[in-house]
Amino acid sequence: MSDKDKPLILIDGSSWLFRAFHALPPLTAPDGQPTGAVYGMGNMLRRLMKDYAPEYLCVVFDPRGDVFRNEIFPEYKANRSETPEDLLSQFPLVSEMLRAMGLPVLTVERYEADDVIGTLTRQSCAAGRDVLIVTSDKDMAQLVNDCVHLLDTMKNVRMDPAGVIEKFGVPAERIVDYLTLMGDTVDNIPGVPSVGPKTAAKWINEYGSLDQIIAQADKVGGKVGEKLREALPKLPLSRELATIHCEVPLPVTLDDLRPQPPDPGVLAAMYRRLGFNRWAEEVSGTANAVPAAAEAVPAPAVATLEAPATPAVNARPTQVECVLDEAAFDAMMARLLAAELVCFDTETDSLESNAAGLVGLAFSVEAGQGWYLPLAHNYLGAPEQLKLEDLRERLRGVLENPALPKLAQHAKFDINVLAQHGIVVQGLKHDTMLQSYVLDAAGNRHDMDTLAEKYLGHRTIKFEDVAGKGKNQLTFNQVPLDKAAEYSAEDADVTLRLHQVLYPRLQADAALLKVYEEIEIPLVPVLAAMEQRGVKLDAALLRQISGELAQRMDELQKAAFEQAGGEFNLGSPKQLQQILFEKLQLPVLGKTPKGDPSTAEDVLEELAAQHALPRLILDWRGMQKLRSTYTDQLPLAVNARTGRVHTSYGQAIAATGRLSSSDPNLQNIPVRTAEGRRIRQAFVHEPGNALLSIDYSQIELRLMAHFSKDERLQDAFRKGLDIHRATAAEVFGLSLEETGAEQRRAAKAINFGLIYGMSAFGLARQLAIPRGEAQDYIDRFFGRYPGVKRFMDDTRVQAHETGYVETLFGRRLYLPNINSKNQGLRQYAERTAINAPLQGTAADLIKKAMIDLQRHLAKNLPEIHMIMQVHDELVFEGPEALLKEQAPQIAGRMCRIAQLAVPLVADWGTGSNWDAAHDAEGHASS
Repeated sequence: MSDKDKPLILIDGSSWLFRAFHALPPLTAPDGQPTGAVYGMGNMLRRLMKDYAPEYLCVVFDPRGDVFRNEIFPEYKANRSETPEDLLSQFPLVSEMLRAMGLPVLTVERYEADDVIGTLTRQSCAAGRDVLIVTSDKDMAQLVNDCVHLLDTMKNVRMDPAGVIEKFGVPAERIVDYLTLMGDTVDNIPGVPSVGPKTAAKWINEYGSLDQIIAQADKVGGKVGEKLREALPKLPLSRELATIHCEVPLPVTLDDLRPQPPDPGVLAAMYRRLGFNRWAEEVSGTANAVPAAAEAVPAPAVATLEAPATPAVNARPTQVECVLDEAAFDAMMARLLAAELVCFDTETDSLESNAAGLVGLAFSVEAGQGWYLPLAHNYLGAPEQLKLEDLRERLRGVLENPALPKLAQHAKFDINVLAQHGIVVQGLKHDTMLQSYVLDAAGNRHDMDTLAEKYLGHRTIKFEDVAGKGKNQLTFNQVPLDKAAEYSAEDADVTLRLHQVLYPRLQADAALLKVYEEIEIPLVPVLAAMEQRGVKLDAALLRQISGELAQRMDELQKAAFEQAGGEFNLGSPKQLQQILFEKLQLPVLGKTPKGDPSTAEDVLEELAAQHALPRLILDWRGMQKLRSTYTDQLPLAVNARTGRVHTSYGQAIAATGRLSSSDPNLQNIPVRTAEGRRIRQAFVHEPGNALLSIDYSQIELRLMAHFSKDERLQDAFRKGLDIHRATAAEVFGLSLEETGAEQRRAAKAINFGLIYGMSAFGLARQLAIPRGEAQDYIDRFFGRYPGVKRFMDDTRVQAHETGYVETLFGRRLYLPNINSKNQGLRQYAERTAINAPLQGTAADLIKKAMIDLQRHLAKNLPEIHMIMQVHDELVFEGPEALLKEQAPQIAGRMCRIAQLAVPLVADWGTGSNWDAAHDAEGHASS
């Protein structure tokens, strides 16, 4: 086997280590140190290296603390027992051994080893290299395909796709469904009570998929059927928890995963210290006693293993003062009022800011010091505390004083909490989360714990350290005051210390400082006000729409049966394959990793031109998704107190600067189908009001015209031409009057496709034309718009030279893979380099418009409120007559927010619901 044919070997280090610990009898070093897990893991590694001599390998471990699944479901893995002390003490030794053996090791905060392995697997397969995952974890079976096999070294069993079916009774692509139904008591994934492997496999084979089991739950009889129906609300969560996340942001590329020759001296010394004398003699006798797979290469830039849950030394403890009486409060207030900058933080009994109770407040004005003001700790025996109602006016003197600068970490949450308790924060000057985000949006997470460890070398006290874990976890009002004060005061102190590190870095770069001070910080109170107000939802209409969708699905199913000449399970790929490709003899346009004919959406779209059944299947799938994602779920998100839905806007998520929306996500609600637009009709207003929608028109194409300086493209926008028709005329050599619908459709695909780096292959597929013809279209486009080609080429060159690209306003997006040796990663980074300045500038424009409009409305039109942001669209609510009168002026302000080489245009419309308002009545232009 040549090196290029060797698979990438990914070792589930956490799983291996635990199995090694429990598989061997207790072993100890001469000094009494437990060594059983180290010996067991070393033994397996030595054998693996000898058997496979891998060119690429990585040992992956779980991170310390919570992962992103805990954010989705706090009780995730709550049932797991604590790691034995004898095993904990061996983590540093395992890390030392792996380094000495020259093996790449990787741990990524917030993501389990499964997710990191899944991401590396996907990248490796995309690069054409097979993967061998060394694990005993059944969850990994969902990754198996012709490119990916599993290896259980303890049982010496290798599992391919056929082996997955043999072991579990379902194919790899249904393992997530299988795991979802069974749940997991160890990981605390709910599942369906009483459903084990046999029942799960039986249902999947009978109905085809989890979605079909859910859709036809009423047909499942007996007690187990009742339990299935009771569990339906939790199944989407269980599926999300069971699914391996394959898009983890990694600090390495595949080229970094080359083992190095071991260091014989270091390795032998370690082995002797641990009492592994035979291994030490082997290593001392020859440097090649432990097989190495590759020539010496630069050390891989990967993380080293650290013991999860092992407390780090607090590099700089906080001096804590717990404020329990009037004298202490007076002293604290005097310091706060005299400070140049006040750092504040709230402690609550919930993570939902618009419904959380205020348990306490933390402050800091000097690094190394912090106060905690408890307000609502009510556990048995809790000491008497000062009451918020007695302190509110005096606290307002600090928190509502616009002349007294404030600092927080993720300040929007604290602002929302305080607003619910009668305190309107003013004077926000700094937010350490946003400082980190502006400095390097994609470089790391921006939570306080991560930043403290990265920039201060300080491991903070975690919430579970004071509140416990899982089902026994306390809400903060039940945490003892001594622990609460230490935890809370440290948060404020660490935030202040982070500011002292991060803000000077921003001050050293004028462009980034401007993004921070003129866009991100002023946007915080704007987003907070939008989240607090929320949007009114007609839950009854959504339930009606859900019923209509169910009826339409029945009609589609009957029509599909007629076209197929018999009944079948519309949600079963296997049955659909038989109908389409065996019974109807339609052509096979793609295959699954197993080699079966594909029934994926893009395949069905192509087949729809040849037969009616694929379109019916696509429509049925679309209805099913609308029901499960929107019509059944959105009513559950209505706040009982306000009767409105309060989303949370993520300001430090997307690397390009775009805002995200969650809990619930209001930015992915469909608009292009009649059924999707019906859902938007459920977004309504209070009596006497109306809604106004304003949407930037073709913003990224206009930005392409501005950045590229292409004269023809700019001229088309200045003349107000239909840009797609104008492009069609240029590409096809026609007059505007001669261009038809087909030419315009092709031009639209070219215009938007090139922004996102579409190749000739992609364009050919989208337009259903030969690849050569698609390449001809692209060549003609660049021939007519040479400035666009020049811009794209120059941007790639700049990205390769500097490692980043910038928006019009100076926001910076770093591209760590722009010079990667991996062609796939490098090309993806190049496509990102072209799109990011456009998408990022569009994000900056809408943010600047939001800041300007909030100030304008608050000062001149306080009856009108901005309630939603959806990418390039803003939605407002206000008195109907006033809204219609002011709509052109508000849209006009959006268009005048920046001066470009081409006009900014915004379409606007008013109506009784979001859908009606989105049908533009007018246009505004800069």
